[in-house]
Amino acid sequence: MSRRKKIYEGKAKILYEGPEPGTIVQYFKDDATAFNAQKKDVIEGKGVLNNRLSEYFMTGLNTIGVPTHFIRRLNMREQLVRSCEIIPLEVIVRNFAAGTMAKRLGMEEGTQLPRPIVEYCLKDDKLGDPLVTEEHIAAFGWASQQDMDDILSLALRVNDFMAGVMYGVGIRLVDFKIEIGRVYDGDFQRLVVADEISPDSCRLWDIETGRKLDKDVFRRDLGSLTDAYTEVARRLGLMPKAATAMTKPTLIN
Repeated sequence: MSRRKKIYEGKAKILYEGPEPGTIVQYFKDDATAFNAQKKDVIEGKGVLNNRLSEYFMTGLNTIGVPTHFIRRLNMREQLVRSCEIIPLEVIVRNFAAGTMAKRLGMEEGTQLPRPIVEYCLKDDKLGDPLVTEEHIAAFGWASQQDMDDILSLALRVNDFMAGVMYGVGIRLVDFKIEIGRVYDGDFQRLVVADEISPDSCRLWDIETGRKLDKDVFRRDLGSLTDAYTEVARRLGLMPKAATAMTKPTLIN
């Protein structure tokens, strides 16, 4: 059977033409990258876990009325999504100081912020995804003021949902990044949460121990990445309680 036509290949996913107009098949790879792809590895089972976790979060968002591009999971590594025009921004929501923000502002990692802080980065690997302001976004026409109002609202609603879900299973949502896409119905445009939501795009810390359960495990050589992601999936009820990362992931439908 011939492979679908490839549209794009990124660091963690491959996009293929979907079976119907206006759809795309999103394939999750096992590749792990950090520091703008300066550090690379292949982590067996990572793509399977991220596919299932992203499905779980996107489905939950759709259920509470936060629109996403997600349609359905096709198999262990692929999901069907709506085709959309990606706004060239990474939208970052921070609840605690960590990563680049902690370094940039000289803050101790783990410091709780007075309120969720939303930041924007230009999506450009060659430039290292630089931090930009709403003034840059408006001046260069990357998004309109109405878009920015809607993006802020979407980001904070995602934060409320994700923080609640994670807290319920003993995990602190430190920060996360999302991408936003434009979907057109004739002349009407709406914004949707696109790309993925997974431990690749979130910082997740165990509330009791502070153990990192996200891609910082790979960035900082803190142990097994699949162990960390498997723990997140297990707590959310997506894997059998006895499952271990040493076996091929067996996910619960």
